[in-house]
Amino acid sequence: MSYVLAAPQILSAAASDLSGIGSSLTSAHAAAAAPTTAVIAAAGDEVSAAVASLFSEHGQAFQALGAQVSAFHGEFVQALSSGGLTYAATEAANAMPLGAAGSPAQTLEQDILGVVNAPSLALTGRALIGNGADGTAASPNGGSGGWLYGNGGNGFSQSGSPGVAGGAGGPAGLIGNGGLGGAGGAGAPGGAGGTGGYLCGNGGAGGGGGAALRDGGVTAFTGGTGGAGGAAGLWGAGGSGGQGGNAGPNTGTLSTGQTTPLVLNGGNGGDGGRGGWLHGQGGAAGQGGAGSGQSPSLASLTVGSSFTLLNNTPGSATVSFLLGSNVNSVSPSGATPATGGTIPVTVTFTAGHTSGTVLFGPLPLGTAGHAGNAGANGLL
Repeated sequence: MSYVLAAPQILSAAASDLSGIGSSLTSAHAAAAAPTTAVIAAAGDEVSAAVASLFSEHGQAFQALGAQVSAFHGEFVQALSSGGLTYAATEAANAMPLGAAGSPAQTLEQDILGVVNAPSLALTGRALIGNGADGTAASPNGGSGGWLYGNGGNGFSQSGSPGVAGGAGGPAGLIGNGGLGGAGGAGAPGGAGGTGGYLCGNGGAGGGGGAALRDGGVTAFTGGTGGAGGAAGLWGAGGSGGQGGNAGPNTGTLSTGQTTPLVLNGGNGGDGGRGGWLHGQGGAAGQGGAGSGQSPSLASLTVGSSFTLLNNTPGSATVSFLLGSNVNSVSPSGATPATGGTIPVTVTFTAGHTSGTVLFGPLPLGTAGHAGNAGANGLL
């Protein structure tokens, strides 16, 4: 018995390539039509005229043949493209009963799981079999996997919410992997990874800490700490720790009266999760986030009529303020605050402006965060 194998995506790509070849040939035929179908005689004698007429007839015959070939080529491309679509539709139809959304097989599976999980959900609020739900903005932590089998849900990432920690990954049950921790918002820690199954399963990786940003509020002066990796149960690998948040750009837009730091520091990496008690590799340590700027550097702030500068560096620091665009004066022009000290700054603007740019420096280099600790390995 002979078998025919067809890959719809390859048929589609071949049809596209052939269409491009046909377009190129059509363009070439059109370019050659004028000089080959109306050949000009080399001289005014009868022989030259006859030779020119002969070549013109050959050119016209070639153009007629080319038109027929072009029509055949178009039909062939259309047939090849239609064949690819037909194969793709057939494959999709064949796959439908095997678990596609809304298919009878999937509906039957959901009905069976509903019957199996109903007593467990009624008694404990947790399914017996199934994956935990992923976290949402309203409920950031991932849901727990089924008591018997299922992965924990992933934590929600707070990328658009400065200062808000990422959601924790949900734990697995007896068998399954822990959910991934969500990333923290600006300056906030990442969520911890979920624990792996009691019997078998890997811990989830911790979420990354949020970046340090000048205009993200006090909580964003230092990158967020990476989330800890989830521990495994009896058998499995620990989750890797999340990376500490990097320092963002040395710029920012401050609201009137807002506080900003002298430097932006990277956050610490998260610890790796413990490997399985019996067997399993401990999770890798999360890397610390990078600090801001290169020393010396200038911070460029778009400000209102006032702001406050905080010295968050070890030891005192001498700061000078420079006038940027639309700024008429800055008071004071500079100061030397101790560690933890602040400098209230008042700004006046050129006529017609209510905001402008202030620069300050030189600055020390923002420090990088420390790496987390690697998780412990299992006994074997």
